[in-house]
Amino acid sequence: MKLICLVKFVPDVGSAKYDFERHTLIRDSAHLQLNPDDVCAVAFALKIKARHPETIVEAVTMASARVTPNMEDLLRIGVDCGVILSDPAFAGSDTFATTRVLGRYLSRQDFSYLLTGTHSIDGDTSHIPAQLGALLNLSQMSGVQKIDESLLGQGIARFDVESEQEITTYQMRKPCILSLTRESGYKLPYASRANLEKDFSAQIQVVSNADLGFLPEEVGLTGSKTRVVETYVKRLEQREQRTVRADESGVEYVFRFLTDKGFI
Repeated sequence: MKLICLVKFVPDVGSAKYDFERHTLIRDSAHLQLNPDDVCAVAFALKIKARHPETIVEAVTMASARVTPNMEDLLRIGVDCGVILSDPAFAGSDTFATTRVLGRYLSRQDFSYLLTGTHSIDGDTSHIPAQLGALLNLSQMSGVQKIDESLLGQGIARFDVESEQEITTYQMRKPCILSLTRESGYKLPYASRANLEKDFSAQIQVVSNADLGFLPEEVGLTGSKTRVVETYVKRLEQREQRTVRADESGVEYVFRFLTDKGFI
């Protein structure tokens, strides 16, 4: 069984800078961390591998080469190999163009299950998992909180998705795409002391546009279907505050205030 984990290393927004002219985040300026939902996807894959050592776990990301140390950290905890889709032509891709790049790579791979996160904290559109499902003609479900491990080897994914009012159990056949949420609670293992000092660079492959063969107009800003039309810094204003007593005059003041604001 082969599990591919689609991961994203997201910037710590507090340390990131923004290009207000191009309306894009300057990711190279920020400290990177593994997206929380993707943590659970990788953790689940490694849990399966721990029980079934013959399982192959591959991590795939589309990013610049600066994420190499982050990818090496995943190899240190048990991921078998890492793939970085990286090329200057991909810079500025929106979710549509990003799906194109990921989809072309994944269409050439053999896998049982594609595990992703549902949301990313630097965008939160949740477009890519569903778009990949459509592009690759695979069943896909977001919001996965629990997966029945016993059936995966039989080619069946049975899992729970929790909404505000109920928990629904779904079932799909492999290959399919399962997008987990951080509420699933799957935890990453710790790296062994030996792996902390080991060089994993040979297990990381960088795939460029020379390998994927996109035309310039198909990817990057040019190949993107969406545009950020305006970006501005949010200004915080101090609002007037007043404290009233819990007596008749205080009640009268609150009543007038709510009436003036149209709440009553």
